[in-house]
Amino acid sequence: MKAAVFLGGGRITGALAAGLRLAGYKQPIVVYDRHPEKLWALQRESRVEIARDLESAVTRADMLIVAVRPASVKEMLKEVAACGATPPKLCISLAAGIPLQNLRAWMRPAVRWARAMPSPVCRIGRGLTPVSFDRGVPKADRVRVRKFFELVGPVLELPDRQMDAITATHSPTHGYHAVATLAKAAQDAGLDRKTALLAAAHALGDGIYYWQQSGETLDELLQEAATPGGIAAATMAAMDKAGYAGVVGRGVKAGVARARMNARS
Repeated sequence: MKAAVFLGGGRITGALAAGLRLAGYKQPIVVYDRHPEKLWALQRESRVEIARDLESAVTRADMLIVAVRPASVKEMLKEVAACGATPPKLCISLAAGIPLQNLRAWMRPAVRWARAMPSPVCRIGRGLTPVSFDRGVPKADRVRVRKFFELVGPVLELPDRQMDAITATHSPTHGYHAVATLAKAAQDAGLDRKTALLAAAHALGDGIYYWQQSGETLDELLQEAATPGGIAAATMAAMDKAGYAGVVGRGVKAGVARARMNARS
């Protein structure tokens, strides 16, 4: 039976497989990795099938998902071309920073490419997945890709030129880093670690959830929460004065620059 086939059994493959099974996805999920022993836990957790070799994996694929590190994509596609099996017409790359023009150049022209950047939060069905499509990808395949990733969270279609920026922006590491930083500041102000983490997680997680559910704009909520002369207003003013916006901006620019370096690998 044909299947969704992942080339690479790393963390994002594990998160996607878990999220797909959580959503009730019943179709076969086949994973190939050069180190099959690392796939045993994935097989137990998400009932994936482990491909014995690259040729058998490609033969099974009706949708081939390239989930190796960016620096390994070119070599992996060379191996696919040399393995003796004909790849499916629809291939999806999960490699950050590798643009569609590179993928076209590294694989036979008959292949139609999509890019997807699923968040690891897809493991619990809440992962935002930006996608972009190469020219010539028919509507039926676009719908098919979107429906596949919609099983694990919302999907946002973007032009390929915007994929680096959203990759640097939508990573949940921003939230983890912000929680850790805010909690550390709270500890320095006198809270114990457990209380500091609880307070920071509420400020970020529950506050953002309320914004998403309330229908109010960020400006409205900022004005509501930050009473002039109050504690929240003083806190935000001090953060802005210290260069908060500039720090975040530099971080996103560094992520985009790292993605563009991947394209030159």
